[in-house]
Amino acid sequence: MSAKDQIIALPNPHLRGKSKRVKVINDEIKKLMQEMQKATIDWEDSREHEVGVALAAIQLDKPYKIIVVRNNFDNKEDKSFSIFINPEIVKLEGEVEEDYEGCLSVRDIYGKVPRHSKVRVRAMDEQGREVRIKAEGFLARVFQHEIDHTNGLVFVDHIKDKPEAFFELTADGKLESMPYEQVEKAGIFRD
Repeated sequence: MSAKDQIIALPNPHLRGKSKRVKVINDEIKKLMQEMQKATIDWEDSREHEVGVALAAIQLDKPYKIIVVRNNFDNKEDKSFSIFINPEIVKLEGEVEEDYEGCLSVRDIYGKVPRHSKVRVRAMDEQGREVRIKAEGFLARVFQHEIDHTNGLVFVDHIKDKPEAFFELTADGKLESMPYEQVEKAGIFRD
């Protein structure tokens, strides 16, 4: 099984559960952090028009509050990540803006999701040191998306009542509107 095949997808109910805080950064947790980075890159390598920007541990069916975030979203050659353990949003700021999101655990469906344009996050790094981040724009969106995962939320939960907010990727890498009936049949919504 390749690393990307470990990524679980909706309707897997584990994606709807809350993750546990990491109390000790032991060998199991260190191994998981490596697997998360490897799975994200492996997934990206299998997709022509997409970039793997981040992953939450629950997406590998491990219910820990850990996220990995790509250091450089614009350079596919840079395969380095930052690791955030027990991340939490301290403050949401700025305007609420809609933009496109995809998810490695929501296969082939994209959405136009409202998110705050700025966010403050508190977490620990892989050495257990506290870090505080002020993020804006796309990085703020990524943090909100991934921290949602640690709380059992997926981006589709924010737009489930907006049929016009769903899109699919065409063969040439463009997003086009997706029929809502097709979205409903995908089994991505909570029962």
